[in-house]
This record gives sequence, C-alpha cells and structure tokens, in this order.
Amino acid sequence: MKRVGLFMLAVVVMALMSSASAVAQSESSGGGDNSFYFVTYYSNNVSGAPDAVLRFINDGEIGSNVTANIYVFDDSQELQTCGACPITPDGLLSEDVKTELTNNPLTGRVPTRGVIKVIGSGFTPEGAAELVPLRGWATHIERATPTSGAYATTEAPLADSNLGENELPLLQNLCSYALLLGSGQGTITCTLEDHDF
Repeated sequence: MKRVGLFMLAVVVMALMSSASAVAQSESSGGGDNSFYFVTYYSNNVSGAPDAVLRFINDGEIGSNVTANIYVFDDSQELQTCGACPITPDGLLSEDVKTELTNNPLTGRVPTRGVIKVIGSGFTPEGAAELVPLRGWATHIERATPTSGAYATTEAPLADSNLGENELPLLQNLCSYALLLGSGQGTITCTLEDHDF
C-alpha cells in the first residue's frame, strides 16, 4: 500500500509541474465544469452513527484513468490520512469515511470531525501529467436533534475550490511525510470500483 501511495503521490507532483498549463487549458476550453480541487467536511464520525461516504465519477473527459488524491484533516487542521485512488473512465468510486478514510490515522486517534480535500490528477493521451476534472459528492451525518441519539444523512456536491499556488505543494509535502514517517499509519484504503455498494 505504501508503494502504491508513493507512486500516486508522484502523479500529483508531476501534475504540479503542469498545473499552470492545465489551469490555462481548462479556462480556455469552454463548456462543462473543469473543477479539479474540492473540499468538504465530515462530522459525527463516531460509533453508532451511520458512515459518511465520499463519491467520485470520472466523466471520461480525458479518456483515461484519473486519480482522486484525498487528504483528510481533523478539526485541529492536522493531516490524519492521505492517499490516491484511481477511477476508470465512466467509473464510480465510493469511499467510506469511517472504514476507508479515517480508520488508519497518523496519530492513532480516529477523528470525529474535520475537512477532506481532493485533487483530481491524471495523464493526457500524450502522456503528460495534469490536473484533471472530477465530479464528487459527499454524504454528511448530522444529529437529528441536539439531544437525541438519532442521526440524519444528507448528500451534497463537493465544493469547488481555488487551488492556490502554495496549497498543492503543501498537501503533497504533508502526505509525503505522513507516508514516509507514519510506519503504515496515515494511509487511506481505496475501494475497488465494482465493490462500491
């Protein structure tokens, strides 16, 4: 898993090198939503509550696999887990927050709430690495009422975000350190596409 995570991280590093051209290309291509950077939150990640789910679709725009590079933070802004999951053209990837995104935290303490950041990356038909569009949704687990033990689940599209020039290298460095120094901790588990539901 560590080797796969480091390889996928290399894809993102190469995407950084071509991010300026990818942004320029997406701005000039017109039509469609070319978002490649998203944020969402998770909450009530506790025993007895339903599991939140992060879902992605590769719409096939670039004609090859894309990678969802996922960075999970706790509510203290500390990176807890990270990794990269491939999605085939027209494929659907579903990642459970409890069992796949937060079950192996870097600190050993499973976070109950926090932030998830996702960057889409892939290769053009010519073999160049770039930031590529993804489509994503997340379910959120909320208390039905403040005093009850019941939970409600809602689903919303991931929020499109602006990827500042310092954000990508920061996320890459944090994840690289987590994979290198975590001794197996801090990695996410990628679900196979045909095992989503």
